[in-house]
Amino acid sequence: MSPSIRPATADDLEAINSIYNHYVVHSTCTYQTIPSTAAERERWFSIHGERHPVIVAEENGKVIAWGSLSPVHERQAFMNSVEDSIYVHHEHLRRGIGRLILTDLLRLAKEAGHHTILGAISTDQIASVRLHESFGFKQVAHFTEIGWKFDRWLDLVWLQKMVD
Repeated sequence: MSPSIRPATADDLEAINSIYNHYVVHSTCTYQTIPSTAAERERWFSIHGERHPVIVAEENGKVIAWGSLSPVHERQAFMNSVEDSIYVHHEHLRRGIGRLILTDLLRLAKEAGHHTILGAISTDQIASVRLHESFGFKQVAHFTEIGWKFDRWLDLVWLQKMVD
């Protein structure tokens, strides 16, 4: 059975936070090093909405992945540029769920009138880089040793795709 994609609700925040916090503790796909609290996740969700949606992939009534479009910067001239985030529950990787989420995020970005979408990805997250490239994202920046996690320096790339 293929998961269904739908807008996230406040009822999904516990599952979203659980999925995310797994990667905070175990992966370089986020450069956050301290797990998010429920209150932090609620604040995060409160700044999202129609122009900056959060979506989830649900299977058998359970959230197994989520994605979001977030402002790139708070200054007004950046209002039509967004950054994507995609997190799939670690027990559901390599099933094409990230592809489903990114497909919907691109559609939502276009519908919201955004001009460009960016992805900030650790260079050791090859599957995430390749996923974005398969949708036509191009590398526009490479930062060397910009993050420190798990006792090592990490490189970060920014990938970009025009959506309008």
